[in-house]
Amino acid sequence: MTLEAAVQLQLGALDLDVALEIRAGEVVALLGPNGAGKTTLLRALAGLIPVTRGHVHLDGSGVARQRATRWLERVGLQELASARPSQLSGGQRQRAALARALAPDPRLLLLDEPMAALDASARIEVRRDLKRHLASFDGVRLLVTHDPLEAVALADRLVVIENGKLVQEGTPAEVTERPRSAYVADLVGVNLLRGVAEHGSVRTDGGHVVAAAGATSGEVFAVIHPRAVALHRQRPEGSPRNVWQGRADAIEIAGDRARVRVIGPVPVVAEITPASLAELRLAEGSEVWLSFKATDVGVYPA
Repeated sequence: MTLEAAVQLQLGALDLDVALEIRAGEVVALLGPNGAGKTTLLRALAGLIPVTRGHVHLDGSGVARQRATRWLERVGLQELASARPSQLSGGQRQRAALARALAPDPRLLLLDEPMAALDASARIEVRRDLKRHLASFDGVRLLVTHDPLEAVALADRLVVIENGKLVQEGTPAEVTERPRSAYVADLVGVNLLRGVAEHGSVRTDGGHVVAAAGATSGEVFAVIHPRAVALHRQRPEGSPRNVWQGRADAIEIAGDRARVRVIGPVPVVAEITPASLAELRLAEGSEVWLSFKATDVGVYPA
């Protein structure tokens, strides 16, 4: 069984034009910024919005049969079968919704932000349960999410759309290791530059030269992990080939990591420990030097 769709439609300012093929047994996560067209595409696939041009084809046919009791047992809610929605926790309501969706043995399962309303602790539990139940579902599965962790944990393949157009697709590893847009790079938390590579360096679209290892030439993307970027209050000495001065524009602390956005010839985000942040006495607006090695720059064709 395969879902084949070529969806073209206009809805207000959105001009949606996306082609998809999803095989039975495959979990595909659909990502994109607000207004990209994710939910509109989902509704078109479900037949809730007419497709102006194109098609939506799903192999075979089947008869829906209620298997509510079996699915309530599988999601661990058999003891709450007669409970009202107001008597269930957020996580229980999400599991009940999943059981309702899977009970008729659908050929196509569309999930739109299934964990958006859950708190952090419930989300971890429901994500684990959802992964297990999706693995036992034989039909076509498409998940819409804003959460990269959710997408990587649940999906076999990621599809990213922006402004109604498909901009990147691949396995979670392919997409996270080689982002092809600023949105995807921000989603997975890396620095992404675009430019022209020659003679072991990349000249960015802004004209700055970044030293990089490898023999790639021509139009390229260059990705730098924030953890590879070191920060200094004085110009550093040593071997890093990429060194420049900038200004700490934004500082965000999350757990044991601090992300510092440095504005300079090329805007770069560095990730350091809160202890290093305190030792450097950095604050928003501070002048700072950054450095990273040429071998820490991943270059691939644009």
